[in-house]
Amino acid sequence: MLISAADPVTAPTGGAELGQVIGLSVAATVVTCILLAIAWAHRTHRIDWFDNLGKRLGAQYGEPGWSTIPTMFVASSLIVALLGFMWDVSLHAGRGRDAGPLANPAHYLILYGLFALFVAGMSAIVYPRDGEKPGIAAVRITRHWYAPVSGIFIAACGLYALIGFPLDDVWHRMFGQDVTLWGPTHLMLIGGAGLSTAGIILLNREAEIHMRAQGRAIPTWLKTTLNSVAFGALLIGLSVFQAEFDFGIAQFRMVFAPLMIVAAAGISLVAARLYVGPGAAIGAAIFFLLMRGIISFLVTDVMGEAHHVFPLYLGSAILIELLALSRLKDKPLWFGAVGGLLIGTVGLVIEKLWNDQVFQFAWTRDMWVEGLLMAVPVAIGAGLCGALFSMGLKGQLPHRNVGRVIVTASVLALSAAVANGLYATVPKDESATFALTQVGTPEEPEVTAQVTLSDGVADDDPTWVQITAWQGGGEGVVTDRLRRTGDGTYESTKPVPVGGNWKTLLRVQDGRTLAAVPIFLPADAPLKVGEVPASASFTREFVPEIDILQRERKDDSSPVLWAGANMVVLLCSLAIIIGICVSVSRVARRIEEHEAAGSDPAPTLTS
Repeated sequence: MLISAADPVTAPTGGAELGQVIGLSVAATVVTCILLAIAWAHRTHRIDWFDNLGKRLGAQYGEPGWSTIPTMFVASSLIVALLGFMWDVSLHAGRGRDAGPLANPAHYLILYGLFALFVAGMSAIVYPRDGEKPGIAAVRITRHWYAPVSGIFIAACGLYALIGFPLDDVWHRMFGQDVTLWGPTHLMLIGGAGLSTAGIILLNREAEIHMRAQGRAIPTWLKTTLNSVAFGALLIGLSVFQAEFDFGIAQFRMVFAPLMIVAAAGISLVAARLYVGPGAAIGAAIFFLLMRGIISFLVTDVMGEAHHVFPLYLGSAILIELLALSRLKDKPLWFGAVGGLLIGTVGLVIEKLWNDQVFQFAWTRDMWVEGLLMAVPVAIGAGLCGALFSMGLKGQLPHRNVGRVIVTASVLALSAAVANGLYATVPKDESATFALTQVGTPEEPEVTAQVTLSDGVADDDPTWVQITAWQGGGEGVVTDRLRRTGDGTYESTKPVPVGGNWKTLLRVQDGRTLAAVPIFLPADAPLKVGEVPASASFTREFVPEIDILQRERKDDSSPVLWAGANMVVLLCSLAIIIGICVSVSRVARRIEEHEAAGSDPAPTLTS
């Protein structure tokens, strides 16, 4: 083990210590001032090394510095941030809450990754000088200062993700620690980093047009490889929302799993195939599998934290490649819609075969009807958005109203599906009766269980009836899908821990039912709660899962304040989505204007 997090039963529950907050603020201020000084010195010609760095990086093929430097930063930042993110989720799954941002080693990697992402966008903005217009869609900042529109978007993504870090501490102070990946401020961190990959694809497209105007070009094989990798990075960025399912500790209904898979695949794989060409969708999926496999090995086998798996996506990629053999590839929007439909149906069947082999819990018949009703519309919308992205990169966008309708309808379909998925119920006045058998040692107690559910809890084919134990101190997550032995009766298939810091509970999901019963919970002094013992036999009522999985959340927060805080995060997220749409549209329209005028879409240099 590299570094251990704080003991969760003594770690604070309402935000970091003031000393850590001040320390981080001072460090961020110092680094920011240094970067501002470098930017000012570069823009005023007091230093030349930054300009020379960009020229050296792009010397072989004539790539502009405002593209090569950000690409270097983004490539390193996303890899480091992904490792830090998966390590962080694993630490919280295995150890529980930490004592603050400086007490968790994974946070350092995340902070570096997000800060480097912001620096990448700002370097694209700052690098051009002497009136250079960087890219066909350059945005004027001052009279003689222009910036690539994609660089502005990348910087906005980095800033959006970065402010999620201090806001996360504020959120904990107001509402307690929501130990879930889907906390609103956590989604800011993930969303900003994930969508920045679309920005870097657009930035490289602007650079390609710039190089073509100078009579230079990257070799076709290298361009294809780099673009496939870029779309693979986009697939990674959009897939990290699924991490709780990857670790087997999903705090939401299983219908979300196929929904998130088709959303990521529809956008990334359709866009890759239409923009890059043959083999690009498969190349993107292979890059995804390679990077996630390496990260999984590092987190699990090197760092010794909780094990996790990941979706396959390869079946969906093959389906998109096969569809491209038809005439539909010449009709991008139709290709996107049909490709999304294939991903949301046949692709999900392939994912089910993979899921049922490597994930903790199978996709049962209980979830399929609702799951398809949610996933198929989202998959079609994602495929259409992927097609729009590729068309924008080529300068072939449809009429503005068509694009707006597609994006708006896709966001609404996703929002409706998410709202439906979040609606869960708890059976009223229902309970579970346990008979536990000790099979461990006094130092490391473990039990097997015989469980009887009261009549109104689950039918004969629930999504899951499982026992989950987590946050026991780094040993990972222990899950056991119980074996059905009769009407409402189940038994363990393996021992589960019930001592120390472990939080052990029975979880039931059946249709919209998402409920739990505590089996063992440790005493937690900061929360002012006592131990819930694992007696030899007992009967306890079902409660919402969130009451057990997120014990640290405050129950006395103002509903108005909670709704307002969530609305702020939602509006910021919509702003980022609008940002990528505006950026792609601006580049596409400039290409169209130059082609209509019969001129090469090259940027103009002015002195």
